[in-house]
Amino acid sequence: MDNNLKFSFGKNWENFIKNYLNNERIDEAKKALTNFLGINSFNGKTFLDIGCGSGLHSFAAYKLKAKKIVSFDIDPFSVECTKYFFKIAGEPKNWKIYQGSILDKKFIQKLGKFDIVYSWGVLHHTGDMWNAIKNAASLVKKNGLFYIAIYNKVDAWGIWSDGRFGPSSFWQKEKKFYSKLPTFLQNLIDYSVMAGLIFLYCLTLKNPVKKIKEHKKYRGMAWRTDIKDWLGGYPYEYASPDEIFKFCKNLGFTLQNLKTNFNLMNNEYLFKKL
Repeated sequence: MDNNLKFSFGKNWENFIKNYLNNERIDEAKKALTNFLGINSFNGKTFLDIGCGSGLHSFAAYKLKAKKIVSFDIDPFSVECTKYFFKIAGEPKNWKIYQGSILDKKFIQKLGKFDIVYSWGVLHHTGDMWNAIKNAASLVKKNGLFYIAIYNKVDAWGIWSDGRFGPSSFWQKEKKFYSKLPTFLQNLIDYSVMAGLIFLYCLTLKNPVKKIKEHKKYRGMAWRTDIKDWLGGYPYEYASPDEIFKFCKNLGFTLQNLKTNFNLMNNEYLFKKL
């Protein structure tokens, strides 16, 4: 495993596939892609999944009839998770899976260019976010779509409705600390946070069982998996929407769709290459 990999997202995704994957989550992943991109089918389009993680959204692209799919991740466990979906799909010839880094220019130059380049909640975990965004953007075809999600920049202290609190700089320190802990201590923190969130749901008169079950509507994800992902996701960087707008505009992109948050969660951006 790469020495720069501080937190194994892939191991977390293995747990997701083992314990939470079902048809409902696959359908929600497809819906999340088509709704934000504003297209009903990927028929005739090429799709690149940067930091493919569980492989769920690459599989969703396959189900949406993408002409060609390329998935890659630096984490070997994530690569194996994606291969699980690849096998479910019947090992199609138009789907390729690699282990590699978006920061490795020699690697990405071999991939070609794509109609849709997708990287959700990944580029801020590379340790060099701006170069990662630049490299990812270079893989978009002319008139192609660039769909990324980047953690929002929060400077002030405050408690948000989902139980998180700011600022972003605090979480950078927390994630670095968490990633150095042995597994049993990480799990102890996970369950403590889960208990705290359930208490918060009850305090705000929300049904905790319903709240946890409904989390699958968030791109087909699982509540438990996302908590660990948040606590341990290191390296960790963040940016304001204005910073992302200016950076991508200078790369030759125009904004097509946007979903912003005022809290610590991801902002979603859809750009089109001019």
